[in-house]
Amino acid sequence: MQDKPDIFQIMIANTIRNSLKWLLLFAVSLALFGCSPSTQITGSWKSPEATSKNYSKIIVAALTDSPPARQIVENELQAALQTQGVTVTKSIDEFPPAMMRDRSNSTADGLLKQIRGDEHDAILTVAVVDQETETRYVPGHPYAPMSRFGWYGTFRGYYSYRHPMLYSPGYYTEEKVYFLETNLYDAETEKLLWSAQSRTYSPSSLNSFAGKFATLIVNRMQAENVL
Repeated sequence: MQDKPDIFQIMIANTIRNSLKWLLLFAVSLALFGCSPSTQITGSWKSPEATSKNYSKIIVAALTDSPPARQIVENELQAALQTQGVTVTKSIDEFPPAMMRDRSNSTADGLLKQIRGDEHDAILTVAVVDQETETRYVPGHPYAPMSRFGWYGTFRGYYSYRHPMLYSPGYYTEEKVYFLETNLYDAETEKLLWSAQSRTYSPSSLNSFAGKFATLIVNRMQAENVL
């Protein structure tokens, strides 16, 4: 007659099995989140004329009324473009906030005249074109009850053996989604050369977003032979 399995061995086996299962689920979750970056380019367009000229001196312009946001985004775009050997000027240096508040000094004709006078051959603009809020349900996460002293003949041991899974409740969370448009224009003809649409989910900070966004945009421009 075979001996009954020791209850401690059963409990240890259950604990190991449950731990391995949740480690696997955790790893899968990390992989899924890793495949869904917070900022993504959702589409891009390139003019046939974009390859007819080498654009090596660009002015970058973040179209926002917030000077700090304008400064941060333009700083990151400048840094990313400079890694590709492009000479870059920030619009906030050429057209400071005080000047932009004066409508008589910030007409399109006046801005273009100065941009061309400084021999820039292209203008790169970034603007938030839309935003929305998404509600997402986060399901509850089961966990295995842990007991230091478990025995089949006790409630603690029986509960741990027969009911290894308890559940935490799910909940709803809201995420801000921002839709941005990035355009590259020829400074002389004013024609649109390249455009990209991107989507950003609940950025943790403007600095973190701006760096990743600038790298993403410049890498895409290089991949599509715009630079």
